[in-house]
Amino acid sequence: MIRLFFLLVLCTAAGQNAVAQSSVDQVGEKLVNDFLTDVITMQGRFEQTLTDADGAVTDVSTGTLEIERPSRFRWIYADPYEQWLVADGRNIWSYDVDLAQVTVKPQAKTLSNTPALLLGGANEALEQFEFEGSRVEGDITWVRMRPVDEGSGFNRVDLGFVNDELRRMVFLDNLEQTTLVAFDGVVINEPIDAEHFEFAVPDDADLVGVPLVAGDAVP
Repeated sequence: MIRLFFLLVLCTAAGQNAVAQSSVDQVGEKLVNDFLTDVITMQGRFEQTLTDADGAVTDVSTGTLEIERPSRFRWIYADPYEQWLVADGRNIWSYDVDLAQVTVKPQAKTLSNTPALLLGGANEALEQFEFEGSRVEGDITWVRMRPVDEGSGFNRVDLGFVNDELRRMVFLDNLEQTTLVAFDGVVINEPIDAEHFEFAVPDDADLVGVPLVAGDAVP
């Protein structure tokens, strides 16, 4: 009889845990969906930390970001060296200021199945990712996503929400390197000057690649 009682207790606890986890997963999915649907513009600062497979920090950089959905963003690394990443809806421009070199690539192909698509893309971005589950740590609700394309170069992406707003991104690449992006001073749905998403190659910079123009087929 005692054995049966404890078995019932364990089964009840397991059922309650399953229900609780299901509820957390539902909250996580809603947070991601709301972020992709309701956030039109996002501006703020970021700190990006790269950790190798052994857990050693190999790089720390800081800068600013501006996003305008569905397909434009401006990501500026300011320290320790200056680099610009500008997506204009057709091309992604990468400008290394110290090297005086600009690289341009087709935006749709470059961002496919990458964490940047979740950050700057529209709700259709979810077609390229699968939900893996959610968890709560302190005041952060973490949502784990996995790229549908196993050849994307990334194994998983964790999105961290505080008070329903995205505050952390963690992604693990195929080399077992972990990148943490922490956002600060974030402003949501305030207008951003359209010129911020335009890029002109500086006169003293070399251009690598050929930009797409209106009417070009995406390779």
